[in-house]
Amino acid sequence: MSFHPAGSCRPNRLLLGFAAALGMMGIAVSAAAHHSGSVYDRENHITLEGIVTEYVFTSPHVQIHFRTKNEEGRSEKWIALSAPPQRLYRSGWNGRSLNDGDEITVTGAPRKDGTHVLNIRRLVGPTGQVLREGAD
Repeated sequence: MSFHPAGSCRPNRLLLGFAAALGMMGIAVSAAAHHSGSVYDRENHITLEGIVTEYVFTSPHVQIHFRTKNEEGRSEKWIALSAPPQRLYRSGWNGRSLNDGDEITVTGAPRKDGTHVLNIRRLVGPTGQVLREGAD
């Protein structure tokens, strides 16, 4: 039988409690940031025509990377975010619905900070298929 002086397990419990608290804070901050729709300008939707450069059909949001031209004719990279794959499946979309080089038209809410990211409200694919699912 071994003898443990009072408080000898305390540093391990303190470390475990600290690690658990940090983990919970990280989850809370991540969830709040991820699900915050306030970063998008939902009052002023824009419509962009472009060429798909990458189609990422994974959770938490399907990402459509594309190139478009701005008013000056310069090429810009944009990312359109949609709902998770399971919601797109129900709308008839899958991991092969878009390919690099496909022409698309995307309408959505742009980020307020000016970064080239928008939340999809409507996307028309190369064969005319329409996606109406947003990232909400």
